[in-house]
Amino acid sequence: MSGTNGEPGVTSGKWPDWLPVAIVAAVGVLIVLLNATSKMMEAGYNGRALDPREPWVWEISSWIMVVGLTPLVGWITRRTPMMRGGWIRFAAAHVAGAMAFSALHIAGMIALRKLAYASAGSYYDFAGGDLWMSIIYEWRKDLLTYAINAVLYISYDWWRSSEALKAAAGPEKAPAPGDDRIEIRDGGRRFLVQPTEIAWIEAAGNYVEIHAGAARHLARGTLAAFETRLAGRGFVRVHRSRLVNRARVKALKPTGSGDFEITLDDGRTVAGSRRYRAGLDTAA
Repeated sequence: MSGTNGEPGVTSGKWPDWLPVAIVAAVGVLIVLLNATSKMMEAGYNGRALDPREPWVWEISSWIMVVGLTPLVGWITRRTPMMRGGWIRFAAAHVAGAMAFSALHIAGMIALRKLAYASAGSYYDFAGGDLWMSIIYEWRKDLLTYAINAVLYISYDWWRSSEALKAAAGPEKAPAPGDDRIEIRDGGRRFLVQPTEIAWIEAAGNYVEIHAGAARHLARGTLAAFETRLAGRGFVRVHRSRLVNRARVKALKPTGSGDFEITLDDGRTVAGSRRYRAGLDTAA
């Protein structure tokens, strides 16, 4: 299984893999109760004859298929994690997944309903004379159901990986007195890095990339949190998604767009935004 950060996922027995399916099933029971009773009440208000068994057959058949297809949503979500630069693949996979989810859901619930009606000596007509409108009606609902289930899996896997990584890293240990190194947790590993070794830090979704010499650490956290953590150690924000170590700056070069390019003491360059130029000049 792949985690939401694209690396091999870290699992934890505390968070079982069937939990998302159980959540979908539990919420689905409430939806079944609400929808079935609502259909019965609407029929009564409109004076329309309705066998009270029918709404339950409609809703339960749909619920069975949604719960049964939920692991498929999880499989697609885990096969195509959200990563920088991978949005086209991510979107294409979920569009195809949503279409397959809807097709299987519609076909499965029709089969279950026909079986239920046949067992009662009756006949179920899904389309009611307009097949495509009935399919489009179900398809719109299925898209929303698929999206909610996908978000559930993404959130669940993020939480489970986060908890497992915390457990693997163990309790945080502060550097010894007089040691000004900062601790960086990269996955299940921990590093003590001198602030002077860090050239720049940039946001990367739910993580930050810390560039220290030739090493690049991907640590969970926000750029704002690291900006606060490194306050007073010479780090300044030069872009909404980037911090730079002022002591490592060698030269500044304006660009045609009004922004600027920063050359570091090791020859590497990073882009700065004109919005944050004043802060860099003040730090000088």
